Amino acid sequence: MSHEFESVYRAHADAVFRYALRLVGNRELAEDITSEAFLELHHHWNEVDLDRLPGWLLTVARNRAVDYWRKTASERQFEETVKEPASNPPALDLESWVEREPALKPVHRACIILHFFHGMTRAEVAERLAISETKVKGHLQYAVQLLRKAWDSARTGAKA
Repeated sequence: MSHEFESVYRAHADAVFRYALRLVGNRELAEDITSEAFLELHHHWNEVDLDRLPGWLLTVARNRAVDYWRKTASERQFEETVKEPASNPPALDLESWVEREPALKPVHRACIILHFFHGMTRAEVAERLAISETKVKGHLQYAVQLLRKAWDSARTGAKA
């Protein structure tokens, strides 16, 4: 197995790394995800059909990237709930409001921020989040509706 595993690693490591890098945008994290994908392959060596490579490895890498994005969103949400409110909170910029808006699910928030604040196309957002471009379009449309409702609600609540 050792020689065969090394051969598979040499054949697919670069592709897995490039894919992971596109998903997370961080070289060090992409290296970790690549390592985890091959470690997973090593653990399941006798169960994996080698004809399914590199697809199997790319799926593992995508799942690890999704785990990372979920964890990041959860950590941000936790940090926001733990922070003590300031006596006179500063006015929020638009991106901060989107990051804090509780009506948005993490996938909606990610789509909005990547598309509108980081200037990514829908195709780039789809590639980064490992979802279809059609889903990105739907998430963006739905998120904008949710933000409009939240904005209107905040304005109405402020006047009352």
